[in-house]
Amino acid sequence: MRGRRLAFGLVIALLVLALDQASKFWVLHGLALAARGPLVLLPVLNFVLVWNRGVTFGMLNGLGAWASPALILGALVIVAALGAWLYRAENALTAGALGAIAGGALGNIIDRLRFGAVVDFIQAHIGRISWYVFNLADSAIVCGVAILILEGLRRHPDAKGLAGVEKGR
Repeated sequence: MRGRRLAFGLVIALLVLALDQASKFWVLHGLALAARGPLVLLPVLNFVLVWNRGVTFGMLNGLGAWASPALILGALVIVAALGAWLYRAENALTAGALGAIAGGALGNIIDRLRFGAVVDFIQAHIGRISWYVFNLADSAIVCGVAILILEGLRRHPDAKGLAGVEKGR
């Protein structure tokens, strides 16, 4: 059973990685977003090219030349830890979530190795209020983390905090 969960997590990781890299290739070469400029898809969704040299939401953007190698090394350590966790995953939901996070992290690592920055291009907004520009890898990471949190709360309903539920009440 462990082998099936491991294989499932690895398939999810490879799927996320492939979709992430294909979407970035399409944005850079198919749409040629750098030359074209922002593309309005819906009243609340644009494609806009941003080279993110930092981490989530552009944090650590101005740390200089050492930032990219440090971020790559840190991400590789995290992916290795996720792999160890995936090997011990107790169910398919956890394995899939870990695979999504690892696949997304690997997609962003590949960008840093190829370009020195992560290719971000999805901009969700309402009027002038805009969320950070992100990519499919970022989405997979956020969804994977959310699943792990919800799975942890489901499996441990007596946990305080976000669950807001106490056993026996």
